[in-house]
Amino acid sequence: MIRVGVVGLGMMGLTHLNVYRSLPNVSIAAICDADPDRLSGKVSAAGNVEGQAQASVASLSADVRRCSDLREVIGAEDIDLVDICLPTHLHLRFGKAVLEAGQHLMMEKPLARNAADAAELAAAAESAKGLSFVGHCLRFWPGWAWLKEAVDDRRYGSVCSATFRRVVDHPKGAFYDNGDLCGGALLDLHVHDTDFVQYLFGMPKAVTSFGYSKITNEADHVVTRYQFDSVPLVVAEGGWAMTDGFTFNMCYTINFENATADFDLSRDKPLAIYEQGKTPEYPEVESKMGYDYEIEYFLECIEQQRQPTIVTMQDALNTIRIVDAEAESVKTGKTVTIEA
Repeated sequence: MIRVGVVGLGMMGLTHLNVYRSLPNVSIAAICDADPDRLSGKVSAAGNVEGQAQASVASLSADVRRCSDLREVIGAEDIDLVDICLPTHLHLRFGKAVLEAGQHLMMEKPLARNAADAAELAAAAESAKGLSFVGHCLRFWPGWAWLKEAVDDRRYGSVCSATFRRVVDHPKGAFYDNGDLCGGALLDLHVHDTDFVQYLFGMPKAVTSFGYSKITNEADHVVTRYQFDSVPLVVAEGGWAMTDGFTFNMCYTINFENATADFDLSRDKPLAIYEQGKTPEYPEVESKMGYDYEIEYFLECIEQQRQPTIVTMQDALNTIRIVDAEAESVKTGKTVTIEA
């Protein structure tokens, strides 16, 4: 039985908590938040995808320790795994503390606020006793995991173009209002697609990004072209600058040599495949979210005492390196080369 402490009871903390509650090989030892209303369940965060933030803190067993001080979780003898769902700028400080304490670390994406902090965390993880994992959930998301397999096994030939889009209205709150802390939509939202682009095609040679600030002092809406030798056109758009009430959506269109794959979360049948000479297909996509699968995967790694490979700390660091290059491109109006 893996004993977990969840730190930070916002949208993602509650989402992770709900997954842990559903699994037989996990015991929730503690929850931690500086806000007493969140800790008691009087106030609860909301998600922007159906199924997020469903856990009820108020209904947790009396055996679950409720803490307002992280020192009651980090280094605690009755906690094997610490799940950090804190604001991004706190990841380096508390992620390193978990690693130094010898516990396993589950870190919600992004790994850190910038590449320098991410590199420091990745270096700390190399010598740590515990295992480390970063919650890049798209790598596990039904429909997106299918795409990874389709690209890798070349079932429709090579990729001619890949387009991704992720847009929503602003999530509100002091953290999301402050670009210095959250990194704007570029780092907090668009990072999902940046990471998945890396997962599919590796590190890009360069990025050319365009965007604007509307709410924070960082890019709140961005469009990036990622340059690869192997794929002629890879583009991703992401932003949270839409007018209030705009429904969250994530989608992709991948044009292969012999087929086009199109995913749109807003449809009843989100995945559509248009293959040359065949009737369009609409494969069933599992209803579980990527959070379920990523946490199940990391718990399996802990039980088997093996390093995660689907998402590594180096992967998470490289994603931040790409995002940093995108931010530079937006600010300078120039293409930014990324060192291999």
